[in-house]
Amino acid sequence: MSRAGRGCPRSPRLRLSQSSVPFVLTRPRRAEAASRHTFPVHPAAPGSAHPAAPGCPVGLCRAVSPPVAPSRVPLSCSSMWLPLVLLLLLPAVPPARCCELPESSAGAVRALSARLLGLAGDPVRDPDPAVYLALRLAREHDLRLEQRYLERLQDIFQHPYGRSLQAHGHSQWDAEHSGSVAEPLHTGQLALYLLGLRATCPPPHPRRSLVTWLKYYLEEDWTGSRRHGHPLTSYYQYGLGVLALCVHHKRVREEVIRRLLTAQHHGRLGHGGNAVDTEAVVALAFTCLEQRRLVGTELVAELQAATHRASKSMAEVQGPDGIIGNIYSTPWAMQVFLATGTCQTEPVFSQAMAALLKNLEAFGTAATMAQVLPVLHGRSYLDIASMHCQEEPDTLTPLDMEPLPEVPGNKTVQLVVECPLPWCYDLRLYDRPVPVPASASLLDVLQAAALLEPHDFKFHTQDTPQGPFLTQVLGLEARQEKRNYWQLLTAPNTSLQMGIADYRPQDGETLILRLSEW
Repeated sequence: MSRAGRGCPRSPRLRLSQSSVPFVLTRPRRAEAASRHTFPVHPAAPGSAHPAAPGCPVGLCRAVSPPVAPSRVPLSCSSMWLPLVLLLLLPAVPPARCCELPESSAGAVRALSARLLGLAGDPVRDPDPAVYLALRLAREHDLRLEQRYLERLQDIFQHPYGRSLQAHGHSQWDAEHSGSVAEPLHTGQLALYLLGLRATCPPPHPRRSLVTWLKYYLEEDWTGSRRHGHPLTSYYQYGLGVLALCVHHKRVREEVIRRLLTAQHHGRLGHGGNAVDTEAVVALAFTCLEQRRLVGTELVAELQAATHRASKSMAEVQGPDGIIGNIYSTPWAMQVFLATGTCQTEPVFSQAMAALLKNLEAFGTAATMAQVLPVLHGRSYLDIASMHCQEEPDTLTPLDMEPLPEVPGNKTVQLVVECPLPWCYDLRLYDRPVPVPASASLLDVLQAAALLEPHDFKFHTQDTPQGPFLTQVLGLEARQEKRNYWQLLTAPNTSLQMGIADYRPQDGETLILRLSEW
């Protein structure tokens, strides 16, 4: 075979077959990686007809034009090379990109990102690593504000975790022989902070002590299984810890992974009949371990089967409105379909996306915005491991949140407190109408009920990044070790999709506070 002339494309990836077929072409690995991560999505040119990929949700797919037109192949090459060049170009064309937002919704999502950016710029609010992750996974940025937000996070996390466990008085595996925890565990928050560090461009090398602390917490967290059969915090936080270590390409002991596999296999991950968010976080951890080849071949097959079970379970609990579990767990489920690439073929994903876009007003706090924005931008937490920092669009402007308008008039809400067995003998402990202003939230209703004569209604809340969390009603405290919580419902039996500070009941509505089991 004669050598190609100057300027002719060379084909180092060409393989010669000994069969009767003259050439066998293989898809270049780099082209595969580029099609997953780096190729831009272009709308089809006017007059062109690029069909959507099979199984793509209508309105969520856009075909991608070939990056190199055949006319650009040098004409000086021999006629023998020209067909070969054209064939080589074909596999490099990225497939139709699915899981993309419809153009009509891009403005609303950009506005939501700008509102989260405005909340992040408020110095009064405590920084939240989940908010930083959402800002980093967005398509547009305010790089200066993001850097300031990261510095605030570092002030919080680097000081307590900047020293070694030995300096703190612990050996790395003391937890294996410990029966109690001397201080509160922060598995989930530390995991999110480590994920945030990996999402920084360029990613800094986290202090080894941070990773060691997280591994320590995973072991210390599990000491609760000796009494309760589950982590002291939750499987949700435990799964986040494994996911963070995997994204940082840190190996996790097989025993730690098998704890999650066993819990998923026996249906122990969730509470109150809604395990979607926990199931999703654990499935993301499994997918990461499998994709990054951090486990052996035998365990890979188990992780793949577990992820498939999780996806199937989430598809089965999707309601006719497209919501998976509830509106806040839906984005977590969608991250699994994005991470595994099944968003292209699963109608569950497109239906869930439509539900999110229809209910964007439900995401009114920084924590809930941070929960939904990654999937609205077509990304999951696994994308953190392959982020590219080149030419990030520094074009997003913070948008200040406007206060909700005052609604004139009043309304009456029926407030009910229920406590079933085994905690109480009487199911209904409180049942009374509560008059409040027309714009009152559920929290306002509770505060108004506490002022009514006689003063027989009392409650307590705990501040969290997601807003106030109801912890005690009528002296009955929801306790983690008892695996119970105060469930919020609207009669007759519909779980609320918002927190007590965000939900605004209608006039005449009956609200139920029910002590329920995880």
